[in-house]
Amino acid sequence: METENGKSSIGLIGLAVMGENLALNIANHGFPIAVYNRTTEKTKELAEGRAQGKALVPTYTMAEFVAALERPRKMIILVKAGAPVDAVIDQLKPLLEPGDIIIDGGNSLFTDTERRSVELEAQNLRFVGMGVSGGEEGALNGPSLMPGGPETAYRELEPILTKIAAQVDDGPCVTYIGPRSAGHYVKMVHNGIEYGDMQLIAEVYDLLKQTLNLGADELHEVFSLWNEGELQSYLIEITADIFTKLDEETGKPLVDLILDKAGQKGTGKWVSQNAFDLGVPIPTINAAVESRILSSYKQERVSASAILKGPVGQFTGDKQLFIDAVRDALYCAKICSYAQGMALLRAASKEFKYELNLSELARIWKGGCIIRAIFLDKIKNAFRRDPELPNLLIDPQFSEDIQKRQANWRFVVQTATQLGIPSYAISASLSYYDAYRSANLPLNLTQAQRDYFGAHTYERIDKGGVFHTEWQK
Repeated sequence: METENGKSSIGLIGLAVMGENLALNIANHGFPIAVYNRTTEKTKELAEGRAQGKALVPTYTMAEFVAALERPRKMIILVKAGAPVDAVIDQLKPLLEPGDIIIDGGNSLFTDTERRSVELEAQNLRFVGMGVSGGEEGALNGPSLMPGGPETAYRELEPILTKIAAQVDDGPCVTYIGPRSAGHYVKMVHNGIEYGDMQLIAEVYDLLKQTLNLGADELHEVFSLWNEGELQSYLIEITADIFTKLDEETGKPLVDLILDKAGQKGTGKWVSQNAFDLGVPIPTINAAVESRILSSYKQERVSASAILKGPVGQFTGDKQLFIDAVRDALYCAKICSYAQGMALLRAASKEFKYELNLSELARIWKGGCIIRAIFLDKIKNAFRRDPELPNLLIDPQFSEDIQKRQANWRFVVQTATQLGIPSYAISASLSYYDAYRSANLPLNLTQAQRDYFGAHTYERIDKGGVFHTEWQK
């Protein structure tokens, strides 16, 4: 139960589902862990239940918790993001010594992590902001971990983190991300990509259901088949599984009885806001965030559906050819979503001096996390071939993949438009692709307008300099 000096290797504060499972993961890998929760009952319940006989030490005061840890102390905080994290840190600080390591494993806003890093460094304490992805199952059986902060702190945590992380063919799903808030920034963008992925899958589900009238059984077959090919991923796998679940009361597919109002915890919105700040276009991720917001207007949409009319018609083409086209559209749109996320990470790395290794990020997302997919191997290899690659779309492998599939992609967007089926993210991805591949965009007219009404000046294509024109005679 203890190390040679009678102390625990690491501690964890916050025993909600994620915290409890992560604590058990650590104990299961042979690392003695002290735990503390604000409510004593929760700590006792864990110690006397799931953790019985494991290397887990329950503590019931913050002082007892800190005293149970070997030096330098390593402690993970898994509480609700925001003020609760600051409150726990404030309780810990008087009890700690220089060199101790505080790890925030929640979904904290990266600017909060930046602030905490600076404040704690001034007090000779090391602060690690660590993204943890994989949900409660990942926390217990192996998550993807994204730790940022002082590299010295990571090296001391490394023996534990590499054991408890998900394991894939090319190593554990953890790496040193970068200084200060790098870990939580990367986790934030990971979640934005996750939003995009989920929205794209929801849209192709809607297309197949509305155009071909596919039932749950047929949808299960389609997604199961897709999960055996290039779209193989956790999200496609669970989507196929969802279609098999029947409601116990009605016997109907449960998914058909779930209200179409999606929740969100804010990380997707943070990605959109930060992308605007950095001047990086991420339209697929933005579409996903906006779609969740629009879904919350349920009553307005129901009312509008009785007033606003769209096209009337049905799809009359070949069923299997359309299913294959939708698969290709999903794959192409998915490339764009990841391209946007990786481009944002590249820009943030320069802006915040994170020195991110994009190939390594793709590698550690291959297991444990929600966006784990066979597709990430291609991304890893793309950035290994060219660490300075500005956008995934111009990698030879991905540009070829899109070239082979873009006719189907365009056909799907065209069909959705003709039938009045919303394809917010799929269409946004296609527009992003077309804009990115355009040598010339119509923003020359925008610049002329800006100069006309505001004397904002413009540049010319035929000579250098900055110009202003008196447009009105």
